[in-house]
Amino acid sequence: MKPHVACLMASSLDGRTWPSRWRPKNSGNLFEQVHDEIAGDAWLVGRVTGQEFAKGTSYPASTAETFPRKPWFARREAKAFGVVLDAQGKIVWGRSDIGGDPIVVVLTEAVSDAHLAGLRSEGISYIFAGKSELDLALTLDILNRELGIKRLLVEGGGIANGNFLRAGLIDELYLILCPAIDGAKGAPHVFDSAEADTDKRAPLKAMALQSSRDLGGGALLLHYLIQNDAA
Repeated sequence: MKPHVACLMASSLDGRTWPSRWRPKNSGNLFEQVHDEIAGDAWLVGRVTGQEFAKGTSYPASTAETFPRKPWFARREAKAFGVVLDAQGKIVWGRSDIGGDPIVVVLTEAVSDAHLAGLRSEGISYIFAGKSELDLALTLDILNRELGIKRLLVEGGGIANGNFLRAGLIDELYLILCPAIDGAKGAPHVFDSAEADTDKRAPLKAMALQSSRDLGGGALLLHYLIQNDAA
């Protein structure tokens, strides 16, 4: 069964998501406040965002062990899980949780046994959602079936958000609009794409504004329900 998927992002007024480039400089922790408020059984980010949390340097280059391409869990019970898309197994974690939330890595079956051994040695859970490319719908199904996740917060980066959007898997959007502007090329947008998906449109049928809220200091929280085309 598909969990309910809410996308939560904070952006400048021109839709960019790297606060270090915003002017005036952004301060405060509005994202964390809204994250805690809307809550979820798990939150999910892409590989680039996930890499920002990593502390490790390397895993062993090889292993004598062979692991089945089946879900493996160090923990099945938690208030919330931190889910990271890492199709090719590039992240060396050096930790097993993020802010107390156990890490669950989403891999493809092409990942090496050595990488799986590294994850296991650090107590990091993992699932497989595709042979060589990630199937996001399958990812959601496995998270629901194996961990009972009913509400998932998708929180970037822009390409991960865009992939979920184009797959018709996002049910609502919470967008924190911050009183700042990026104003230059190079930074990702709230929803972005790889070059191969440049011309692929999302199956959005309608967006209904549910609420808008002043968060103080000129920041706004916009909440939309999303209706995807059933086709």
